[in-house]
Amino acid sequence: MQRNRLISKAEKVRLCFFFGSILIIFGLLIAMPRVSVPLLLGYVVYLIVYPAVPTLEKLGVKRFGAIWLVFSSLIFFSTYPFVKVVPTISAEIDNIQYYLPKVENYVTKRYADIKVEVKSRTGFEVGDKYFLQAMDYTRKSSTKVLLGIPKMLASLIEWVFLIPLIIFFLLKDGRKFKAALLRLTPNSIFERVYYLSHQFNRKLGDYIFAKFVEASIVGIIITSGLLIMDVRFALLFGLLAALSNIIPYVGPIIGFVPALLFALAEYGSGTTLGGIITLFVVANTIDMALVFPILVSKIVDLHPLTVVVSVILGSQWLGIVGMIISIPSAAAVKLIIQEIYKEIYERA
Repeated sequence: MQRNRLISKAEKVRLCFFFGSILIIFGLLIAMPRVSVPLLLGYVVYLIVYPAVPTLEKLGVKRFGAIWLVFSSLIFFSTYPFVKVVPTISAEIDNIQYYLPKVENYVTKRYADIKVEVKSRTGFEVGDKYFLQAMDYTRKSSTKVLLGIPKMLASLIEWVFLIPLIIFFLLKDGRKFKAALLRLTPNSIFERVYYLSHQFNRKLGDYIFAKFVEASIVGIIITSGLLIMDVRFALLFGLLAALSNIIPYVGPIIGFVPALLFALAEYGSGTTLGGIITLFVVANTIDMALVFPILVSKIVDLHPLTVVVSVILGSQWLGIVGMIISIPSAAAVKLIIQEIYKEIYERA
């Protein structure tokens, strides 16, 4: 009896130490985004590419050779697009700043025309207060985004050196890290922690890979279509459409509005505008009807409201990266809650 009581006390100490360590780690990640963001990005990429390592081992390649082959392939296929795309995007960002006043003048003129039309038909005069506030907010937001992009590109340059290093050591020592974590796990929750960590890694890796493929398809379709139509800033609008695609529900609209306003200001309401609208409709229809149901929807099973809230919280914490990992993280939290519910109610 005394021995069981001592074991119970020791187990409680282990539980406190285990959960305390996890809380400290999460606190450090939140407090140091400059470290946590590349670490999370490296971990996500690791989850995507790691399955290739055991596959190569089954084909007879030694583990260290499989790791180097996967790592070298990843560096090769990611470096070339990065070197080619970043200078082009930087140039387009510099050039598009000169077109923003043109877009603003177009929107202001159209609003004035609408005011005249409404007054002539109804006799009601629309005020300028909310329009001016909206224009001021849009102007400040656009400037903030444009000024923030070079900073983001500078961070990307820093990540170019840091993330590959993280990925390599995760490929090399990932199993050791996992074994060390499991050794710290108390026996009373070992099976649950192992199951939840496996489910989280699987869902996160599958979801990120699926969203990457989905965003790439949308971005390639829109960029290719804009290039064929010889629309300025095709690469920038295609990249914006791809990045915004990761945001559920409102993402396609966010990616479409800048291209729509630019097309109205630059080309007017002609065939080019119709072609751009058709292109975005076709790309997002293919995404919603084919790509999303096949690749994404089956990975996570969450209520739409939960998805929206998780994306908002993720964006406030880690920006775009937070949006990317918010949904699988919410799915992982759901798994934990389900396990707690089973323990408290069903097993009781």
